Amino acid sequence: MPELNKPEIRQKIKSEIQKTEKLISEYIELTQPIEPENAIGRISRMDAINNKSVTEAALRKAREKLDKLKFALSKIDEENFGICIQCKAPIPIGRLLIMPQSQTCVKCSC
Repeated sequence: MPELNKPEIRQKIKSEIQKTEKLISEYIELTQPIEPENAIGRISRMDAINNKSVTEAALRKAREKLDKLKFALSKIDEENFGICIQCKAPIPIGRLLIMPQSQTCVKCSC
């Protein structure tokens, strides 16, 4: 991978880490227990419980993404950064800028 692209990718990873950490904080707020003494009605309570479970799933995905981003940031200076871990072909720069946590090329990710 050309050395010129690594600073741009590093900045993108750091930016994504900040966005993901903020999103995780928001999800944590939204997944707080639903108080039974709130007079919101049975249907509204069921809706709130359903929304809470959807938000919990989003929180898990955001935490996974954060772990992958931090891993990518720790590996960016290694020689094999930007190389697909399956086929060993270079990962296109566009993919790394869109999904900097990618460890596989588009072909191998399917």
